Amino acid sequence: MTTMTDASVREFKMPDVGEGLTEAEILKWYVKVGDTVTDGQPVCEVETAKAAVELPIPYDGVVRSLHFPEGTTVDVGTAIIAVDVSGGAAPAEPPAPAAAEPQAPVAEEEKPAGRQPVLVGYGVAQSSTKRRPRKGAQEPAARAAVQAELNGHGPVAVQERPLAKPPVRKLAKDLGVDLATVVPSGPDGIITRADVHAAVAAPEAPEPVAPAPAPVEAPVAAPAPVAVFDGARETRIPVKGVRKATAAAMVGSAFTAPHVTEFVTVDVTRTVKLVEELKQDKDMQGLRVNPLLLIAKALLVAIKRNPGINASWDEANQEIVVKHYVNLGIAAATPRGLIVPNIKDAHDKTLPQLAGSLGELVATAREGKTSPAAMQHGTVTITNVGVFGVDTGTPILNPGESAILAVGAIRLQPWVHKGKVKPRQVTTLALSFDHRLVDGELGSKVLADVAAVLEQPKRLITWA
Repeated sequence: MTTMTDASVREFKMPDVGEGLTEAEILKWYVKVGDTVTDGQPVCEVETAKAAVELPIPYDGVVRSLHFPEGTTVDVGTAIIAVDVSGGAAPAEPPAPAAAEPQAPVAEEEKPAGRQPVLVGYGVAQSSTKRRPRKGAQEPAARAAVQAELNGHGPVAVQERPLAKPPVRKLAKDLGVDLATVVPSGPDGIITRADVHAAVAAPEAPEPVAPAPAPVEAPVAAPAPVAVFDGARETRIPVKGVRKATAAAMVGSAFTAPHVTEFVTVDVTRTVKLVEELKQDKDMQGLRVNPLLLIAKALLVAIKRNPGINASWDEANQEIVVKHYVNLGIAAATPRGLIVPNIKDAHDKTLPQLAGSLGELVATAREGKTSPAAMQHGTVTITNVGVFGVDTGTPILNPGESAILAVGAIRLQPWVHKGKVKPRQVTTLALSFDHRLVDGELGSKVLADVAAVLEQPKRLITWA
């Protein structure tokens, strides 16, 4: 990408819209070359590992260039749009895409042949954009080759260390995969987890050998026919953005925190009746009132009675960090994947306030407008699998939290009530917790308290 030298042209760089995010995908441009923009006007929508957000431009002017097309993943700090702030006329036609910066001859020779980023089964990836090679990976190699020639050793082959993040290196080591044999598909030739798994699943390629005369004793057997799959029978969906982050977080959580899950089946008939009464209450008019609201309140009461459940494990300092506030996460299924926004300081909210926050959280998630800040610093989570008709599940902890409550479907079932079998509204709750800091006694007390409140909702008053 060519840098514009005109002093009147401002380059707007991809910001870090969350904590420590390194890249974002441009989902949609709201402007085109020649459009006039004003300070604070959203110019594009991007998707990070946490959410989809709109990016406002910080100055007035005319769009001179859009550096990347929609669907491109761009590193934080990279210029994505150029704006002429002088008020001059915009060019009639957008400039042609800039070619990648030329590399020194030595660096060009060092680039391994055939090392184009590909996905297994796809062939070479086709792309209309080119990205600047990582300087940190090529410059030292080039200097080493030049220095060798100056020392009289002649040209040397410099082995580049495969580019991969530490968790990916560990995964490759655990699976016995040599990263040098893995074809990268990440930006700038970075090897991803998917590449490592693909290398394990793919049949081993024969190592290249020097040409040799073909034996005459026996003919070479013809290769076995390769199965060709009908494209209509399979669909491959790239894992990126929210789904990619969720997958990585769940793997990290499942293999870091020792999970324990406990279950309880409870009669929630009185809770269902209370929900119907609250819908008619004038203080709750216009608010989202459903069983999930009272389940959330029941969990907050249980946490108040058992504060040790609202904690996290500090691996670096070998400490248990007990939180004196509750940021209550609500797992939400969206078209972009599962997200867990949380209600800040839920412990301080009244029932109407909690209902208002819950309704706003759900509406924002459905619109795909949940901000990264809304998904940070959660302390405990509820996932309502009952909306899908599921009885219950064994949920995986949200990273950094010690407990997650799964709520199953509420069904009319035969139940022994006051010595007689009667039809009652029944559900099953499941509580998963981190056994490093939550033992069986504490986890059982929390789950039992939630069940007790839902069975007798008046405990919301007596226990609060």
